[in-house]
Parts: sequence; structure tokens; C-alpha cells
Amino acid sequence: MANRPDTHARSMLPIPDRPKFGHTTYDAKDPETNFPPIEPLLPPEGAPNVLIVLLDDVGFGASTAFGGPCATPNAEKLAAGGLSYNRFHTTALCAPTRAAMLSGRNHHSVAMGSITETATSAPGNSSVRPNTKAPLAMTLKLNGYSTAQFGKCHEVPVWQSSPLGPFDAWPSAGGGFETFYGFIGGENNQWDPALYNGTTPVEPPATPEEGYHLTEDLADHAVNWIRQQKSLMPDRPFFAYFAPGATHAPHHVPEEWPEKYAGQFDDGWDALREATFARQKDLGIIPADAQLTPRPDEITSWDDMPEEMKPILARQMEVYAGFLEHTDHHVGRVIDAIDELGVLDNTIIYYIVGDNGASAEGTMNGAFNEMANFNGMAALETPEFLASKMDEFGTPSAYNHYSVGWAWAMCTPFQWTKQVASHWGGTRNGTIVHWPDGIEEKGGLRTQFTHCIDVAPTILEAAGLPEPTMVNGVQQSPIEGTSMLYTFNEEASPERHDLQYFEMFGNRGIYDQGWSAVTKHKTPWIMVGGDMPAFDDDVWELYDSTSDYSQAVDLSKEHPELLAKLQRKWLIEATKFNVLPMDDRTAERLEPKMAGRPTLVHGDTQKFYPGMGRLSENSVVSIKNKSFSVTAEVDVPAAGIDGVIIAQGGRFGGWAVYAKDGLLKFVYNVLGIEEFIATSDSAVPEGTHQVRAEFAYDGGGLGKGGDVTLYCDGDAIGTFRIGGTQPMVFSADETTDIGYESGTPVGSEYDLVSSKFSGKIHWVQIDLGSDTHDHLIDPEDRHRIAMAQQ
Repeated sequence: MANRPDTHARSMLPIPDRPKFGHTTYDAKDPETNFPPIEPLLPPEGAPNVLIVLLDDVGFGASTAFGGPCATPNAEKLAAGGLSYNRFHTTALCAPTRAAMLSGRNHHSVAMGSITETATSAPGNSSVRPNTKAPLAMTLKLNGYSTAQFGKCHEVPVWQSSPLGPFDAWPSAGGGFETFYGFIGGENNQWDPALYNGTTPVEPPATPEEGYHLTEDLADHAVNWIRQQKSLMPDRPFFAYFAPGATHAPHHVPEEWPEKYAGQFDDGWDALREATFARQKDLGIIPADAQLTPRPDEITSWDDMPEEMKPILARQMEVYAGFLEHTDHHVGRVIDAIDELGVLDNTIIYYIVGDNGASAEGTMNGAFNEMANFNGMAALETPEFLASKMDEFGTPSAYNHYSVGWAWAMCTPFQWTKQVASHWGGTRNGTIVHWPDGIEEKGGLRTQFTHCIDVAPTILEAAGLPEPTMVNGVQQSPIEGTSMLYTFNEEASPERHDLQYFEMFGNRGIYDQGWSAVTKHKTPWIMVGGDMPAFDDDVWELYDSTSDYSQAVDLSKEHPELLAKLQRKWLIEATKFNVLPMDDRTAERLEPKMAGRPTLVHGDTQKFYPGMGRLSENSVVSIKNKSFSVTAEVDVPAAGIDGVIIAQGGRFGGWAVYAKDGLLKFVYNVLGIEEFIATSDSAVPEGTHQVRAEFAYDGGGLGKGGDVTLYCDGDAIGTFRIGGTQPMVFSADETTDIGYESGTPVGSEYDLVSSKFSGKIHWVQIDLGSDTHDHLIDPEDRHRIAMAQQ
């Protein structure tokens, strides 16, 4: 590929400097003074630009590029000029897929066996990437690429996600990206996100009322960076990673986009799945003899859903479809910018339509606020409540998710959904590769088995770069993926990635030379109750992928010896790549001490100072399901005090101590559905005072209420009854702030404009009561918080 020999020793990174010795003069003015010119480090000549687009929670059967109902014209355009892969696989969950793709290693090899919020001390689940497995971005940067990431990063260990880091796992520090603009965590409010520029918290540049939306903002930054990179460094290739939070819940989208789909989903998910299956065959994106897998018993048929729910459910899917089309539109803007710069032909574009299957974490009824189900409080969202909120789906006042039934339909023609790593519904994602300079065929289909760990070695081979053996002084372990480059111009070439294990929460399987052996251990939307079998009691299935594209015909009874052989092979691979011990625990993995991971918070008290903010729930002592007090020392001016003293969470759940018109206040917001406000009987007088809010928890289980008493200098100045609380999680993206509030407001009485505290705060302290009621919590309830972080 290169036109001249590359003399760099690129297997050791950073590339060692090699001084050139020659004749040395005494005087620089001497005519014999001669030094070779300084040459910037560049990759081998001809190395392409790289753009990876990774969408979130999009099933194989969602995009029109793969026969789905959600219009993705830019994906279709890219496919028409490149290749579509109909057997590309992910890990069944977001953070593991991202960690695997960016490193070229299996997710357990890079310690991301599940999401960061359920990390344990086991090597395959610690969420701490070993330094022996450098990410692709680091390798490219140290070889002369410009690198940038825009969007979601869910690979930072939760105890490293505070404003003080450490930042080893953040994209723009240890991740190898010179530029990062996006968010840390599993999901974010598309209208009012918690953003970072590098490692610095920043606020969105506009409000929802001014037309702000996160996906558009990310595209703006990506376009501007690519243009600037080509303007200032035209000879240097770029690696841009565009990973919007879309289409992960909450499904947020400007109202004109869902309107395009009005009425299109009134026939329900069973009919939609059949229609999608027919389109997939018409497109030739799946084999003509592929079979449509049946609906699992755990999913209610459309005909059996209550009639009053059907308009609500149809609206959920309209919003989702608009959300996906809106996302594709902004992906198109990034691609168009590359085209306008004249470098599209020599840019490898991976458009990976989903980091796992569609998300079935929204209950059969869907949700106006997905946090309700994650707190075990989905019953609050009655059909009547959902009907009253239907017009708000997708808007800033909602935090919505769609029904399990729609997720299943979005994974057509496969079984199951996100989290179910055993079946293709959880792990098979439509993928498009576009590279005119490197791919001869336009509009081709590739059917070789491929996996997200294959992306990194493909890019290295295309760039003419060796896999590094040493990075930053640390010897590297081999990349575990297989380059896909051979498939670009060899349609009929036998697949080279012919052995691959899968595992997530005990759902597991193996692919081996056309056969797949799988077992589903756990159902993703059953968050409470349900007895999981022992691993040895799981029922395995066997499929012949050479004749059964969708895993529709179980051959386990016909070939028991082959099944046993593949089960043993799964165990060997699991041992090799740190999958063992398997871990289907939930409650224990949520408790840092029980899970064996570090925590920032120790003891029963935590002190804060004014200006502190953007503190995730993992950075703050938990006040859930227990008594607590919040004390602050404040200076009150003559005009009185207004604004936030401390706030945790936001519009969709949280609490705050604040002042309004001189009165001390405490607000507890339950899921944005019910709000409790305690108000002092008298104003806090001028001068320096200690104010306090004490909450006496009722006890007796999860999410109970309690009594709030407000104090000034030890004197009670108000009481109020709190009817209920959130037991598991306030938010996946909102934070805790001192003296102001970022994100959406917890309380209806103040907003972001007036929330800044008008007096002076010396300090704020949270103290937990001695009557903690954790021991009254059913351990099986606790795992619900983990789902909220996905």
C-alpha cells in the first residue's frame, strides 16, 4: 500500500527516536552545517482516514438498510457504495462491546464482562483495562494519526468517574483520543446532557427551547473537528469515533421526526416483525431460506395487550423510529463533511448499527420514565397515567422507553434481545463498511462470521501498521480479533474468524465453524423475582448456521455428542479469556464492598464545599432507604436567601435542600410523578447560620416514606411528611451539585436560571442515621439499579 519503504520501528510505541549522526560544525554559519529536516511522525504513506460510527441499542431489524421500519437513508447510501455485513456480532451489552471493539480483544480480556456499575474484583469483570491491551486509538495516535471521540464513553470505572478522576480510562487521557466531547456513562438526557470537553465538565451550548439536541451537538463538534484537522494537517490521517447516545433510552427527538411515522405501527409488534422479515428477504439481506423465529412465551402478543394501551404503545414506537431516523440524519452530516473535503474515497467508514440488540428493559407497557421500573415502581405508571403523558413522549418532560414487544420486533428475524448473549437477537448487528479506495464492489453483501473485536486489526492492516508488541513500556498481549480486510474484495473467501465465545450475565454460547451452541440463563426484563437455574441446569440448544441463519431449528436432540463437544469448547474458551467465574449475581455486585471494587465514599458522612458539582451517584454517600441529615453553614445577606444549597438528581427523580424567598426548603421528587416539599415556618435571618434538614426514614423495606424536620441553629423551624422515596437510583446521568444545579431541576419551584444560591455557603455535610434499613431490603430487589446504568 505504501509507495516508499517505511523505516520506523512501529512495533514499539512510542516509536523510539533515532538520532542521525554526521559532520558537526562549530559555527552554525559554517557552509558545511547541514542537518536533516525535521519530519513529523506520520503513518505509512497511503494510510486511510478512519471513521467508526457506533449507534446504541439498535437491533438488526430496525434500520431500513437491514429491512427495518426506521428510515436510515444515510446508512443505505453508504451500503450502496460499500459492503453490508449480515453476520457481524457484538457482546450483547454496551460497555463490553465498546471496550472490545476499541481494543481488538474480547470483553472479558479487557475486564469488561458487564457494565462498569456491576464491576467486581474478578479479572474479567473489574472494568479496569489491563495496560497490556492498549486501545486502538492509542496505537494510531502513537503512529501519527489525529484522534478524536464524540459521544458516549461507558468504559470508565465508576470510582474513577468523579471530577478528580484518575483519568487513565477517560478517552482523552489513557484512551488515546486527543480530543473528546461527550458524556461518561451508560445513557444521557438528549435534551440536557452532562457533557465533558476532555475531562472538564461543560454545559450544553443551548437549551431545548432554543433547539438543542445532543446528537446534533455531537455531529457539530465532529464536523468542526474533521474540517479543522484537514485544514491544519492535510497530510495526517484522522481517526474519528462517533458514538452518539442514540438510540438508547430515553428516546428523545424533536417532534417533527416521530410525526412521519404516525399510524405506521398500529398493527403491533407481531405484524411489524412479519413485515420486516419479508422486506429483509426482498432486499436479500438475509438468506431466502431463513426462518422467522417465534415469539417467546415471556412476551405478550399484540392481540392480548389491553386495547387502551395500544395507542400508547404505538406512539412509543413512532418516537423510537423518529429517533433512529434523526440519528442517521446527523451521522449523514458527518459523512457529508468528509465528502466535501474530498477525502471520502480514502476514508474507511464502519457504520455499526447498534452496540447490541434492541433494549428490552422497558416492561411490556413501556415507560414514561424508565427509572420507575429500575426502582421497582413501574406500577406507578398506570395505563391512565401513560395515556395522560402520551403526547409528551420524546420531549424534554419525558424520560421514555418503549415496550419489550417493540425491542423483540427490532431484532427480527432472531430470538431475544439486548443482554441475551446466547442468541443472535442480542449480538448480531447490521454493519456497513465503506472505503472506495480499498473496496472494489459497490453494494455488496458479506456473509462471513465477524465480530466487533475484528475492527481494530482490520484498521491496522489497512493502514499498514503492525500490531504493537510494546506500548508505553509495557509488553502487549496479542490482539484476539481477526482482520476483516480479506473480505473486502474476496466475497467467497472462507471465513477466518470461525471460533467465538459469548457470555453476559450467564447467557452464553459459542460459535465454531458454522455451528452454534447456546443457552439462555436470564431474561433481561424480569428484574424482580424469577428463580434463575444453576448454571449446570441451563438447557443448551444447538444450531447449524450453514443452513439455519436465524437459529430457528434446535438440533440438540439430533446431535447430542456435537453439543457436548461445543459445551466443552465453550468452557475452554471461557477459561482462556477470563470469563470464569461466571457471575449472575445482582445485589452483591451493586455493593462495592461485596463486589470487591473501590469506592470513593467511606463511612457515614461526607462533606462538600461550594462550587463542587457533577458528582455522580457513585461519588456521593447514598441516602436511600435510611435516615439522614443534610447540614450547611451559610451566610445570609440582608435581602434573604434563594437558590440551591445541595441538589441530587433532577426532573425525573432526586432531592434538594434550597431556599426560596428567605425560607428554607427540602424537596423530594419521586420519579417526576410526585413531589414533596417541606417549607420552614419562618425565614432564615441575616448572618451566619447552620441550617439542617433531617429525614427520619420509616423503615420496613424499600422506598418507604418518612418525616422531614427543618432546623436553623438547632431550632426546629418546620416539619413535613414525605410519602415515599426512590429505593435504587435517582438517575443515570443527573448529578449532585453544591450551590447550584446542573442538568434538569429537581424542584418545580426553581429553575436553572434562578437556582444559584444567593448567599454564601461555607460547607455542606451529609450524615447518615444510625438506623440504616439496608438489612430489610430483599437482596433480589437490589439488582434493579444495575439496569438503570445500561
